[in-house]
Amino acid sequence: MGQSSLPAVELRPGTPPAAVRSAWYATDLGDYRPCRYTYQAYIYEEQAPLDDGDFTGRFEWFADHGSPDQDAINDLTLLNEQLSRVGLALPSDFVTFYTHSELRYALDEASVTGSWSNICRQPIPSPVEADAFMIRFFRDQQDCAIWYLYLRPGGETFVVFSHVDFEDSTPEEIAEWPAEDTEVRWCSPTFEQFAYRYWLENHIWRHLNDEPDEPLDDAMTSSLDHYREGQVSTGPDTDSAADREGLG
Repeated sequence: MGQSSLPAVELRPGTPPAAVRSAWYATDLGDYRPCRYTYQAYIYEEQAPLDDGDFTGRFEWFADHGSPDQDAINDLTLLNEQLSRVGLALPSDFVTFYTHSELRYALDEASVTGSWSNICRQPIPSPVEADAFMIRFFRDQQDCAIWYLYLRPGGETFVVFSHVDFEDSTPEEIAEWPAEDTEVRWCSPTFEQFAYRYWLENHIWRHLNDEPDEPLDDAMTSSLDHYREGQVSTGPDTDSAADREGLG
């Protein structure tokens, strides 16, 4: 497995800031976890649990990382240089994922909603905390959801989502939208945990809808058992206006 020479900071998982609510924004898992529209904001604490100890930033659950991708390393080096000016740096799991030729496309290839990796050109100031910044990295094909790496001054990093592209939207445009559609919501304590849950759930969806005769592995079976046993509410967390209109 190749290693990137790009400097990165040690992983420091992050919990939601006081001003940020949590949710897992995803599509259905068949009858195990129904969804009203293409996406739905589910109560995070009711999702299948993950063991923090399984996520060390090395992505051992993904078989073929490929080789270091020099173009990707160059792009993240430029982004890291910009972050260094505000005292921040990309976490090691994010760097590992997006600088390896096979690993960096794992989410794009798994996505059943056409979502794709789209790393921003420069750090984006957080709309909820001074001195914190966000890095857009993944988006739905119709921008129903956009996911960001969130970096705090103390070194904590985690993943949030929003319906807004904060890099390409002006403050005037954002001010015209409903508050619930511009909200930033925490959805994972580390990038690797986000990547794993997203990757796993999309593979489960394909099994349920397109490949019912293919066997489930132990992780997929365990996840579905969680929902089969009624560990989630029948209703969703608060929907956005985009959800209610059937856009999300």
